[in-house]
Amino acid sequence: MSDMPYIRIGTSYFKKVKAPTLSGDFNEILVPWNIDTIKQDFGKTYVADIPKYDGFTCIPNHINFKQVCSGFYNKYSPLSNKPKKGSIEVSTLFVKHIFGNQYELGLDYLQLLYQKPVHILPILCLVSKERSTGKSTFLKWLKAIFENNLTYLTNDSFGSQFNSDWANKLLICIDEVLFNKEELTERIKYLCTTNHNKMEAKGKDKIEVEFFGKFILCSNNEDNFIKIDAAEERFWVRKISKFETEDTDLLDKLVKEIPAFLFFLNNRELSAPRITRMWFTPSQIRTRALQNLIRHNRSRVEKELAFILFMVMEKYDLDEVEFCPQDAMFAVNQTRVKTDLTQIRHLLKKEWKLTPKSNSLTYEKFAIWNRGEITRETDTGRFYTVKKEFLLENFDELMNE
Repeated sequence: MSDMPYIRIGTSYFKKVKAPTLSGDFNEILVPWNIDTIKQDFGKTYVADIPKYDGFTCIPNHINFKQVCSGFYNKYSPLSNKPKKGSIEVSTLFVKHIFGNQYELGLDYLQLLYQKPVHILPILCLVSKERSTGKSTFLKWLKAIFENNLTYLTNDSFGSQFNSDWANKLLICIDEVLFNKEELTERIKYLCTTNHNKMEAKGKDKIEVEFFGKFILCSNNEDNFIKIDAAEERFWVRKISKFETEDTDLLDKLVKEIPAFLFFLNNRELSAPRITRMWFTPSQIRTRALQNLIRHNRSRVEKELAFILFMVMEKYDLDEVEFCPQDAMFAVNQTRVKTDLTQIRHLLKKEWKLTPKSNSLTYEKFAIWNRGEITRETDTGRFYTVKKEFLLENFDELMNE
């Protein structure tokens, strides 16, 4: 009776069915089933043999999976592929294509997914304006590895209040991402670091569940597919290059190597030790693609202030400039862009990560007047210091001035 498709959870009956998807895969789901229908199909005696459990639980484990945990039915899906030594030539080349000079970190990411599925990991973002880069193949490969524990979402479905179809998944993949609402960004940032979430289905009350989902975002929009600020440390953004020669059988080759690749992951040592709650440090996963995304997300106030400070340095041949928040606010407000002290202080402390002097000290204050005239005079205050090097590293447009 181990292959019996029916189970009883508490006093309710369910049938395990494989629902076809547009991608040609199947998602195994539990569908409520009527006991009278079971009796009609198989007879009254059949019901007595249906496995019975006290309730549902969801405990991910790919190495020592248990379908039943203390009388509860585990909704997490076991993997059909088992580790087996073999060739992984295609798989390693593909991982190198996706992760580039972060190849070892990419292997760590995949190894942690397999060995430590409950551990918090960064939000992996694969971006490229070009086609035929392998972004979609990467998602399909992960689907073949983690099977029913990976689900695809659209922008709209992620924004929906109903999340019962993905709240218990290991990987939540969103293709063609375009989060133009800050609340969607805040939601995904919260979910990537929490271990609990509210699960809600249509017509049912919200229930709190343990959450271990990892997000993978893919987009053809490299510049502003999501709204983030300069202080963001939860996104691992990789720009994927186009294949020199396209292999139409690549996915089939990758799928054939899955048992050998799992064996490889299970026997390699992690290259990066755990340092942060997301395992990797911000510097380890920082990329030019992330910096490009941050640059295009900068506010008009931030860009204007950077231009003003650079202009002051250029006029007086300075390598750094000192100013108080009031000076910056006054200078920016002389332009068409308007701001206030709260926004300026947030920008300097949170986004530029600057710290003012602990005491009020003498500094060379600058001021910009209506006609663009720049003046300097001695003043006192708890000033900030910005270096020209910082501006040139973070604002590429200044190089063209």
